[in-house]
Amino acid sequence: MQALERAMSVAALLADNENGGLSISELAQRSGLPLSTMHRMLKSMTDVRLAEQDETTKLYRLGPLWMEYGLRIYDSIDYISKIRPELERLAREVNESIYLSRPSGTEAVVMERIDSEHNPIRINDKLGLRIPMHIGAANKVMLAAMPDAESRKILGQLVPEETLPEWMEMLGGVRDAGYAESHGERTQGTSSVAVAVKDGLGSLIGAVSIGFISYDLSDDRLQFLVEKLKEAGTRIAVKLGAG
Repeated sequence: MQALERAMSVAALLADNENGGLSISELAQRSGLPLSTMHRMLKSMTDVRLAEQDETTKLYRLGPLWMEYGLRIYDSIDYISKIRPELERLAREVNESIYLSRPSGTEAVVMERIDSEHNPIRINDKLGLRIPMHIGAANKVMLAAMPDAESRKILGQLVPEETLPEWMEMLGGVRDAGYAESHGERTQGTSSVAVAVKDGLGSLIGAVSIGFISYDLSDDRLQFLVEKLKEAGTRIAVKLGAG
């Protein structure tokens, strides 16, 4: 805890500085820490990109990781507030639980869940749940929406190398269909269908999926869910600035 508190105090000093950075001696003096301690701390912070050193002036400033985290939080709050009404509408239309997922390395994170008020039978995937990217409709549709090199890199860490050609072929089919479906991959007796969500610049944001119990699932019901999901995906794309 002490190391974390010291790192945050150093970050605060760097954030308050508007002169292009601070030297290690200035940071040690302002923080009240010994020079040797500050040296070790700055090395650790630069290793994880919480701080960076200018190659010319040798001054330290905040690292790029802070901006990346800040942009992610801002972006998440902004786009969720924009598309939540569409998620709620979709839940009403299909009477099933609706999920919004976002990729995070080799996993996806459940960012939002809208439950149907009229369907007591629910798949209760909690917010913040992390799911490996090769499992489930939402993750497959996100992989299909990525450049092949990126999806191949992720899959290379999750599945046997000899299965990669089969996976890439499957993702091509998902891309052509415009949606993905999954049956019993994580939990027996459950299914999901999903579409990718992109912003106005065409960058992948995540996926919207419908989770439902697959008992007595008919082809007509599945087709209805896919159609409603695609319609919601189109409306969400418009809200996020797609042409």
